[in-house]
Amino acid sequence: MPGYVITYFPLRGRAEPIRLLLADQGVEWKEEVLSEKKWKAGEVGLKKTTVFGQLPQFQDGDFVLFQSNTILRYLGRKYGLYGSNDKEAALIDMVNDGVEDLRMKYAGAVVQHELGPEKYIEELPNHLGPFERLLSQNSKGGGFIAGNKISYADFSLLHTLQNHLDLAPDCLKSLPLLSAYVKRMSSRSKLQAYLESEARKNRPILPKD
Repeated sequence: MPGYVITYFPLRGRAEPIRLLLADQGVEWKEEVLSEKKWKAGEVGLKKTTVFGQLPQFQDGDFVLFQSNTILRYLGRKYGLYGSNDKEAALIDMVNDGVEDLRMKYAGAVVQHELGPEKYIEELPNHLGPFERLLSQNSKGGGFIAGNKISYADFSLLHTLQNHLDLAPDCLKSLPLLSAYVKRMSSRSKLQAYLESEARKNRPILPKD
């Protein structure tokens, strides 16, 4: 079995799309959980060894990676989740970059309180609309976010949409393709088993006060 280890805080956060991908592919991994309080206080020696002073850290045996999207791309290549040619790979990267932009808007509103959740929720249809249109181009909306084959970008999008549904349960009401997409992805047998696991349920979306 692969010797995968994810080192992160006791949160879903940036590590969650990685977990979703591994779970969906039926791959096991270990978790090394760090206290966010100790990390911020500089009490964890690991911080000095990280490339950019950030987590998650991903270990594949002796190989160590940082940056969550880089980790996703690495696993995408390993498990055939990166398209069939350079053009498909580029489209998958494009979509994932769009998800990253959405994630940053979410963080600005919900974590940094730059805009405020209420205003952000009001503007959500504009932010989510591009993903609805992308889905409409694939199997009449019944495919995946970057074609008819699942890719690493689907796990980024699913995680981000789940966060938004927690924030605003009705946010996909006017976006039927995205709504069906979340249900379709969440019902994939191995992924569903992870989503219903205690380990997943016990990881909060945001740090607890």
